[in-house]
Amino acid sequence: MTRNRIILILAVAGLVALFFVSGLGKYLTLASLKANRDILVSFAEHNRFAAVAGFMVIYIVQTALSLPGATILSLAAGAIFGAIMGTVYAVSGATIGATLAFLLTRYLFHDAVQRKFGPRLATINREMETAGLNYLLFLRLVPLFPFFLINLAAGLTRLPLRTFFIGTLVGIIPGGFVYVNAGASLASITSPGDVASPRVLGSFALLGLFSLIPVIYNKVRRT
Repeated sequence: MTRNRIILILAVAGLVALFFVSGLGKYLTLASLKANRDILVSFAEHNRFAAVAGFMVIYIVQTALSLPGATILSLAAGAIFGAIMGTVYAVSGATIGATLAFLLTRYLFHDAVQRKFGPRLATINREMETAGLNYLLFLRLVPLFPFFLINLAAGLTRLPLRTFFIGTLVGIIPGGFVYVNAGASLASITSPGDVASPRVLGSFALLGLFSLIPVIYNKVRRT
């Protein structure tokens, strides 16, 4: 591993450690959001650009470093900016942050993983290059796979960057809207788990399965 990669790894590890040591996580809770909602809304009304820019930077950094708090940030987007614009800001921040995490993982570990496990990953790489968008949409829509793990795992494959960006952007819109819209009615939420009902999760799973139909069709046609 080159010196630059080692320095980058240490820098990322340092930032993650700083987050936990500093106690910043206590601000990314539902209780904290409810307690400070009026202050945040007032600030956003009088300083729109600064509020949007600050929110976007926080969301991008949180996602890029795979830190906890994405659900609270999505709820905050709805509480502060409303359902529509909140969804735009939250989805944009999450997509940019996920792309940075993808690129960071690819730069740091992709070559080493491919050299060591290349033959074993041949099938996966081939699938990612030909039907990567379908697989990524499935992973983004079905709420069984941690968001940050998908970012990191995708960076280790040969999934094209453009495919990752588009698949992430499109795939997280439904879930993003659900949480941001819930945040617009923040008073009615007692825990983040209240937002995603079994019916909502089932709808996401169904959408995810639809995204795999072209892949299944092509496999059946070749047999």
